[in-house]
Amino acid sequence: MSVTRHEPAVVFGDGRTDIRADFPVLSRTVDGIPLNYLDSAATSLKPQAVIDALVHYYTRVGGNIHRGKHMLSEEASHGFESARVHAARMLGVRAHEVIFTAGTTHGINLVALGLGLCAEDLVLVSSDSHHSHQLPWRHHARVEWIGVGPDGLVDLDQYAQLLRARPAAVALTHCSNVTGRHAPIAEMAALAHEVGAAVIVDAAQSAPHQRIDVPALGADALVFSAHKMLGPTGVGVLVLRPPLRDRLRTPIVGGGTVDWVDVDEVRLRNAPHRFEAGTPHIAGAYGLTAAIDYLEQIGWSEVTEHDRRMGRLLSNEAAQRDYLTVIGSADGERSGLISFAVHGLPDLTDLARVMSDSYGVMCRSGKHCAQPYVDSFGLGQVLRLSAYVYTTEEDVQRAFTALDEAVPLIRG
Repeated sequence: MSVTRHEPAVVFGDGRTDIRADFPVLSRTVDGIPLNYLDSAATSLKPQAVIDALVHYYTRVGGNIHRGKHMLSEEASHGFESARVHAARMLGVRAHEVIFTAGTTHGINLVALGLGLCAEDLVLVSSDSHHSHQLPWRHHARVEWIGVGPDGLVDLDQYAQLLRARPAAVALTHCSNVTGRHAPIAEMAALAHEVGAAVIVDAAQSAPHQRIDVPALGADALVFSAHKMLGPTGVGVLVLRPPLRDRLRTPIVGGGTVDWVDVDEVRLRNAPHRFEAGTPHIAGAYGLTAAIDYLEQIGWSEVTEHDRRMGRLLSNEAAQRDYLTVIGSADGERSGLISFAVHGLPDLTDLARVMSDSYGVMCRSGKHCAQPYVDSFGLGQVLRLSAYVYTTEEDVQRAFTALDEAVPLIRG
């Protein structure tokens, strides 16, 4: 695949230059005010290198993958499988353990369906989980909640008690999309394996910010989406480790999943292909490769440190404002996102709109697809600010200055 590489225009750490020029959306303004994008936990912006990779596939390749013997099909197949190798290398697994999906939600559903659970089976689910990591398990099995305290930290004692019921699976959230707090996945996975439970990890909010070693975490399955880590929408990664991969049934079948079909017999392909029915998002795989390359050019250690620095800054700014109540406490280490309630404003729809249209600050209001957890605080809607590699300290400070002006206006 011949795609123009864009070296980051900026270096991270002391004396770094600014990579923001690599992100076309950041050139936009709102009534002359520079756009300030703080909604990266929902979806990240895309660098020009990723955009170019998508365009390259559609303009220079265009063919479908696998089985075709013509040149364009072989080029497309090579590009698609190259993305699998990139993802496997990033995650410390083998390429055949990487399944491409339509995103995190799709990947979790594949596992929940493939386990063949029934209504009597027990699955433990982190209480701060995204709806996409709750609903598939609630749909197929009996769920009990792993407690997450007001500080955003997992209650490990209660978790150990729940494991005594010998659940079929535990569904863990690596990093909360509400609090930005990380769960001790390796410790929790080890405890789960002692009682024979499969461990499924939602890494949608952690994979963009750190290099994940799946075997070290002890996850039997791990899922994330490309669009939260500079890649395109509509493509995700599901890692399936043996023995879970080998005992998981194939819940969706069709073209691409079979080696042989006649009127009497169907022979499924080996993993990963037996889990990838139909024509996939081929261009998305090209974009995922470009996104991984881009982050590796920056350096994963730099990406992680920047994320932590943004988390500390967000916490410090929020703690200085007595009209905010931080979900998960303003103290302690967190990823580069924070959610808070605004005193006197249970509905933050108008505030989010004013932040956007009057101050150019793109942030998110609501329950953030974690309604049971957010509702447990009894504070109404919360506002979330979330940073990524292109976010600067000035962006964060501008957002809080805008809040200081906008909140009194909304309150009237």
